[in-house]
Amino acid sequence: MSDVGDWFQSLPIFTRYWLALTVAFSLIGRFRIINAINLILLYEPFLYNFEIWRAVTSVFYYETNFHFLMNLYFLYNYSIRLERIDFEGRPADYLYLLIFNWVCCLVAGLMLNFYSLMNAMILSIIYIWCQLNKDAIVHFWFGLQFKAMYLPWILFGINFIINHDGLEELVGIFGGHLYFFLKFKYPQDFGGSNLLSTPSILEYYFPPRSSFRGFGSAPPQFTGNIHRAHNWGRGQVLGD
Repeated sequence: MSDVGDWFQSLPIFTRYWLALTVAFSLIGRFRIINAINLILLYEPFLYNFEIWRAVTSVFYYETNFHFLMNLYFLYNYSIRLERIDFEGRPADYLYLLIFNWVCCLVAGLMLNFYSLMNAMILSIIYIWCQLNKDAIVHFWFGLQFKAMYLPWILFGINFIINHDGLEELVGIFGGHLYFFLKFKYPQDFGGSNLLSTPSILEYYFPPRSSFRGFGSAPPQFTGNIHRAHNWGRGQVLGD
């Protein structure tokens, strides 16, 4: 248990709490400590009964099954890479990324009647990682290899072909793309201002560390080979 505790404490702060809250709320719903119906995103209770906690719990709660385990894998794998490598020394920037993507997923979830925001949030993280690491080689089924930048669209295509549905994937891609464009592409390629400047209150509570690389510039790309094999079901992230 001490080894598990040491591993957990070694995780970067936001990945650590995202992972822990996902496990906690999913088990709470699984064992009916709280009825799962009170944890998912429902339009009328959220807007008319002011059950605003649903905006948060719908990110963390997920039905405990094999797909849930795969979601945990992808959450851990991509969030830790972004927080520890691409956003190294900039915890406030990474927190703002999560908040921005959450707001995008929440708005879309209310409009499209998504009960859970986990899938869209995870795919938004995958999309951003893939954009920041475009030259990383992803190994897919049957020995297929391609650049990471194509991975989100391939996952969407597989789900669309198998289940004739891919709205949650598209929402995640849209949220991740909107962040990446406003944060990196628009200031660098179009000479625009930084529209996603991290609020000073976040930097106050989570100040940059000595490895701070400068705000508004894309981190160096990771070019190593990433071995993956994916299976993407209906709004579910399936794994190796």
